[in-house]
Amino acid sequence: MLTRILLAAALGLGGLTSCKSKVNSGSGKPLVVTTTTMATDLAQRIGGDHVEVRGLMGPEVDPHNYIPALSDTSLLERGDLIVYSGLHLEGRMQDTLEAMAKRGRRVVALSAGVTQDRLLAPQEGFEGTRDPHFWGDPTLWRETIPSLVKALSETVPAQAADFEAKGKEMTAELDKLDAWAKSRVAEIPAEKRVLITSHDAFFYFGRAYGFEVRGLQGVSTAAEAGLKDRTDLVAFIRSRGIRTLFGETSVNAKGIQAVADEAGAKLSPGALFSDAMGKPGDIEQLGGESYDRGTYVGMIKHNVNVIVEGLK
Repeated sequence: MLTRILLAAALGLGGLTSCKSKVNSGSGKPLVVTTTTMATDLAQRIGGDHVEVRGLMGPEVDPHNYIPALSDTSLLERGDLIVYSGLHLEGRMQDTLEAMAKRGRRVVALSAGVTQDRLLAPQEGFEGTRDPHFWGDPTLWRETIPSLVKALSETVPAQAADFEAKGKEMTAELDKLDAWAKSRVAEIPAEKRVLITSHDAFFYFGRAYGFEVRGLQGVSTAAEAGLKDRTDLVAFIRSRGIRTLFGETSVNAKGIQAVADEAGAKLSPGALFSDAMGKPGDIEQLGGESYDRGTYVGMIKHNVNVIVEGLK
């Protein structure tokens, strides 16, 4: 077993087999293994106490560059259900997860539940896959719920009704979040809705809430910004009179800070959550309300508030 696990890790998990133990989690509950923090939050919200959810990636972890550990290999081998974001957000792990699905394992790509014509075309240099950052639009994240409810119901049939009910609750919450975000963004004059970030993770957010978006790096943080990219971005910032740029919690701020300095702009003191949420229990209070930045809803509220305060 150890040899197989070591080999799997060396191959980027490609050596995983479909073997599963009789009791797959320490709690005795069905084990749901998730990749990103957003997927973990969704699985916890809908799965509730009926499953044990274990996430591979923690807060501020960049899924584009994530390197699986040996413990990840073990979790994936034992998982009763595996949930990942998709559209190659998880890099080469996706090939392994797709192979596991073909071998009969219960694997769900959240992106598969999104209406395909609502997915944005890839940016230059990333042809062949859609933009993977669809959770930036809560109405798209809402579309992932039915497929997860279905997978959980197949995993634990006796709790199907509860999964369905929790799915409806989450759908209503996301509708409310979207309405709140639109109301908050309306505080920014239309001509000031220009969002400059560390990498191209906010096009869905921009489309949903009327922002023109530019990123220093490409869709994947694995793509380094070249000299021309930086020069062009600086020229754009100066030409539009943009005063505030935004860093991201999962991307080193050095590059975007250098652009801000060169363009005569400032970097927002609050960084945005792009490819990972905050730490669970990290409560933020603003405008008479509080929210947990370690949840999807709290992550979106944090981002909207930081952007509005920085641009209005």
